Amino acid sequence: MTEIVELNVGGVHYTTTLNSLLHEKDSLLCEMFSEGRENVLKDSKGRYFLDRDGVLFRYILDYLRDKTLNLPEGFREKQRLQKEAEYYKLEGMLACMRKECETRSPGSITLGYRGSFQFGKDGLADVKFRKLSRILVCGRVALCREVFGDTLNESRDPDHGGPDRYTSRFFLKHCFIEQGFDMLHEQGFRLAGSCGSGTAGSAAEPKPGVDAEENRWNHYNEFVFVRD
Repeated sequence: MTEIVELNVGGVHYTTTLNSLLHEKDSLLCEMFSEGRENVLKDSKGRYFLDRDGVLFRYILDYLRDKTLNLPEGFREKQRLQKEAEYYKLEGMLACMRKECETRSPGSITLGYRGSFQFGKDGLADVKFRKLSRILVCGRVALCREVFGDTLNESRDPDHGGPDRYTSRFFLKHCFIEQGFDMLHEQGFRLAGSCGSGTAGSAAEPKPGVDAEENRWNHYNEFVFVRD
């Protein structure tokens, strides 16, 4: 049972033990490697070939080795990983994923942005493009990190206290508000409310380098998301 097994999963190579692959008795992997290994395809190097997602298989293998599910902070491919677990018939892993969804802590996160409209040029003067300078993130630090992971910029937050504190100084590393919405939706948040304010004109002269027409349409919006 300690036999070393070489795998090629979708072009990604893994080395593990037969014992790990046989961990879940009713799984497809157990079926493949306990009874019908002679029917599993091999690549040119003699590795067993599985035509599945090679990158996500690392989490499958981690689960089989440790008997627990440990995903990195901000992991965004849970739906795809669930499909892989369903393919391999890993009921224990699926149960862990369901339990994780059920035990997520409640809370709220607010996204805000100051923006304007960038007007088209060279024959597109009548076209307006949304222009965002920065997307602000407000909420409990641990919750913000859970949702946004590596896309969260913490450089403007001087307080490096515990994860249970609150902050209004985080912002996203990108300027795509819909990407922020998608990440919140994937983590079980729903939109609870929003507000916006702006101006349609200003008597003051804009700062040097600021387009006067864009300055007329400056606005600020906030979106409050909650998870029960």
